[in-house]
Amino acid sequence: MTAADPERLLTDALRAQAARTPVAEPVDDPGTLAAARAEQGLPPRAWWVLALALLLGLAAGSLVGFLTLLR
Repeated sequence: MTAADPERLLTDALRAQAARTPVAEPVDDPGTLAAARAEQGLPPRAWWVLALALLLGLAAGSLVGFLTLLR
């Protein structure tokens, strides 16, 4: 097996998968797509994860800023 063989196998597999993928129907009204996305939203658990990540980032940034001032 040469170095190009794994790349060729991957390329062939991706092409075969793309050939089997159904094509989505075109959307006539752009407002319909926006309304569908707005209805989905994020689940409550995702909001908690985002809020926790934000708070941890702010705490870490504050700590690093404080330690920088002490030096």
